[in-house]
Amino acid sequence: MEYKIKELAELSGVSTRTLRYYDQIGLLRPMRAAENGYRLYTSQQLDRLQEILFYRELGFSLKEIRDLLDSSVYDREQSMKRHLAALKQRQGQLSLLIHTVEQSLREMKGEIVMSDKEKFEGFKQDLIRKNQEQYGAEVTAKYGKEALEESNRRLANMSEGQWHDQESLNEAIFTFLKEAMDQGDPSCEAARKAADLHRQWLCMFWKEGLYSKAAHRGMAEMYVADERFREYYDSRLGAGGAAFLREAILLYTK
Repeated sequence: MEYKIKELAELSGVSTRTLRYYDQIGLLRPMRAAENGYRLYTSQQLDRLQEILFYRELGFSLKEIRDLLDSSVYDREQSMKRHLAALKQRQGQLSLLIHTVEQSLREMKGEIVMSDKEKFEGFKQDLIRKNQEQYGAEVTAKYGKEALEESNRRLANMSEGQWHDQESLNEAIFTFLKEAMDQGDPSCEAARKAADLHRQWLCMFWKEGLYSKAAHRGMAEMYVADERFREYYDSRLGAGGAAFLREAILLYTK
């Protein structure tokens, strides 16, 4: 079958505006009807759109998806198997979160007593999954598989107090960064404080002895170079937030 852009939007749930953007960046190019120039989508484009949506669900950027799908070694069957494995892992994590909420409700009713570990296990495992999906490849390439596994182990073994500590550190980093950005000076005291807190936060996850000024600078550069990191910091701090953090860290580690 052939679908016009509006028909495909209704079928897939992807807006016509998004489909036009995918065409514009070369991610999903429709055929053009010879008689009227309409965008027409066939089974080939539908299969590609399905793949795009799978990868978006797993946190890939549009550029990464385009490069992957256009690769000469791309294997759709193997890709679908990887999708299935990732979704099953996510299903397991979601089941753990549901179990945590159900147990918490039972504790509120006085039916059971939850240990501190049980209260946070679901959240920690979900964070591990998200980190693995979004940043696992970059961290492994830069610091090695052992470093990633150690980071996940540390997160999984965090006590309730340690969990709250890392959350508090993370929020404090953004507080000082916002103050420094208001001053417009990545070398100010607030910026230095943010960079130092960021060092402390990293060391809560990194293998002992891994931290160095050079490694810290490497993370700072990745925050700007990698679209996902950049979007995360810019969404919290405003445009240029990731770049400002990088400058603050580079000055701190001189």
